[in-house]
Amino acid sequence: MNYSEDRLRHIAHLILDDLKKNRAVEVTDNSAVLNDLKRMLFGHFKMEDEIDEFVRRKIRSYSRMIAEGSREWDIMYDKLFEEEKAKRG
Repeated sequence: MNYSEDRLRHIAHLILDDLKKNRAVEVTDNSAVLNDLKRMLFGHFKMEDEIDEFVRRKIRSYSRMIAEGSREWDIMYDKLFEEEKAKRG
């Protein structure tokens, strides 16, 4: 899922605001924390995109065609996605 720089910045600000509001962390440098949050968010979404593509390729490689959007495909996708996510940590 591709998010724009603005969207990631907005999400990072929401996370930082919540952390500060709940006193979960003491922030001395907002800019550094926001940059780290954006980097982590980008990495997370990039990994999810890679897993999505891997799972779709794997399902397409099966000898029996499974129609995307069918209940069987959804169940298979979710199972494979969770397995791959667990492998990658």
